[in-house]
Amino acid sequence: MEIEHFFICPYCWQNISMILDLSVSDQTYIEDCEVCCRPIQISYTAENEELKSFEADSIEQ
Repeated sequence: MEIEHFFICPYCWQNISMILDLSVSDQTYIEDCEVCCRPIQISYTAENEELKSFEADSIEQ
């Protein structure tokens, strides 16, 4: 199951969204912000196809 999840970019502070695949219980990957194009580390967990936790972090120092 896929859902659209909205969150704030850690760089430009814009509200953006990404499609999350909740059929996988644990995911961590890098995806660029659709507004400022900077890399965001996305980490989330799902249980029974329900989002349990979500983090969007800057990977730059």
